[in-house]
Amino acid sequence: QVQLVESGGGLVQAGGSLRLSCAASGSIFGIRDVGWYRQAPGKQRELVAIISSGEITNYADSVKGRFTISRDNTKNTVDLQMNSLKPEDTAVYYCNMNWMTARGLMGAYWGQGTQVTVSS
Repeated sequence: QVQLVESGGGLVQAGGSLRLSCAASGSIFGIRDVGWYRQAPGKQRELVAIISSGEITNYADSVKGRFTISRDNTKNTVDLQMNSLKPEDTAVYYCNMNWMTARGLMGAYWGQGTQVTVSS
């Protein structure tokens, strides 16, 4: 059974920083893209940042230049450094890891979510 455990969320003032971490435990194999999504109240879940197994990154336009995603394949972790936070960054942040077997079977693991609240 694979579990993704997120940490690092909390309350911060606008302009501040937070670092989210996600660690995978269990029988991990075939991890490819990993990323962070967020969901604000009344809104759909959206992609924040993603990093491929080849360390290619992609960010939502709203966070470019402020957030940085990184991964450690030896530890099966993915982090999200969030700087210059804005009230509109307030949301539940979810860690995501996509996997694929040698036979082409694909799936995804999700964390339980961590709350990030940015006060104005």
